[in-house]
This record gives sequence, structure tokens and C-alpha cells, in this order.
Amino acid sequence: MLDPEGSVEHQHQPASSFPKVLLIPLAMLLAIAALVLLAFSATRQKEPDFYAFKVVNIRGKLVSLEKYRGSVSLVVNVASECGYTDSHYKALQQLQRDLGPYHFNVLAFPCNQFGQQEPDTNKEIESFARKTYGASFPMFSKITVSGAGAIPPFKYLIESTGEEPTWNFWKYLVDPNGKAVKVWDSTVSVEEIRPHVTELVRKIILKKKDEL
Repeated sequence: MLDPEGSVEHQHQPASSFPKVLLIPLAMLLAIAALVLLAFSATRQKEPDFYAFKVVNIRGKLVSLEKYRGSVSLVVNVASECGYTDSHYKALQQLQRDLGPYHFNVLAFPCNQFGQQEPDTNKEIESFARKTYGASFPMFSKITVSGAGAIPPFKYLIESTGEEPTWNFWKYLVDPNGKAVKVWDSTVSVEEIRPHVTELVRKIILKKKDEL
């Protein structure tokens, strides 16, 4: 029908129909935003920690460090022919004996990177540690702990602490959540760091008592 001016009469749409045109695109945008937020949150939650990695043990089997989550770990790059070998192995085994039953482990990673002082095979290294010092703590395959060739768990320790091993028997203290909380070089004895290890273990014991 023509209006008085001779133009086609416009049929007015209900006022409520206009927002509906935008409703679907708006819903899609909100859904996309929600997915992006969820993905971001998931990424943050999966930030690496020491226990998130897999390594090869001293007998050549691939194992997950996840098995140590919930425990305190003292991660040490060991060597069989170093000036620090005797004192450290004895003290590390004593620490394992004293605290091992209470959610603690020494995790020993043989390394031949410094002074070529771990030249033997994994089998020979394990035999030496077990027979000479009665080492009962977990041992892993000989690896590189610093520089470009460092294995991922040690790269994590280095990046999170800002401290990179420069010799044998560096010691990283890892909490039950897999976070590196302290690091000591070769010159610091195990006896000196024992109070720090004991304090972390004590917190686990108290927490588990509270949960009972």
C-alpha cells in the first residue's frame, strides 16, 4: 500500500526482535571467550614441576618422577671418583636411612660431566654405590646435568632456581609439589643441609596427622 507521499508503506518490526538478531553472534563470542579462558587456566595448571618428568633409572627402565610426588626429594648429581664422593655418599645414605620412612628420598643422578669422575657403566656405578656405601636410595641412568645437553628435570631445576651445577654433588631440595626450594653446591655438606630437609619432612608428617 502506498503512503500519502506515494512510497511503499513500511511495516514496523516489533521492538523486541532487533536484539534477537545479535543474540546468536553474542552467544558464540561468549562461548569462544569461555573456551579460551579454560584453555589458559589448563595451561597454567600444567606448568611443569620436577615430578612432571620421566627419566631412565640405573637399570635402564623408563620411570615417572610422579611416583615421588607428595614426598620431599634431595636431587644430587653423583660421581664415583670425586674428592667429595666418600663424605657425600655416606651422609646421603644416612639421611635416606633416617628420613626415608617419612616421605623422603635422595634421588641420585650419576654424571661424568665434571672432571670425568663418573666414567663407569650404570651397572658398575650401581654396584659401587650399593656395595661400598649400602646405598638404598633411588639411582638413575648416567646423564648430563648442565648446558644444552641437560636432561629436562635438571633444566627445570636450573631455570627455577637460577643455579646450574658446576661440579659433582650439587644438591637441590624439592618439596612435595615438585618445586625446587633450595640448592647447595658441592662444598656444602649434607650435615649442613639436614635441618632444611628435616623441616620439610616434618611439615608433611604434621599435615598427614591433621588429615587423620
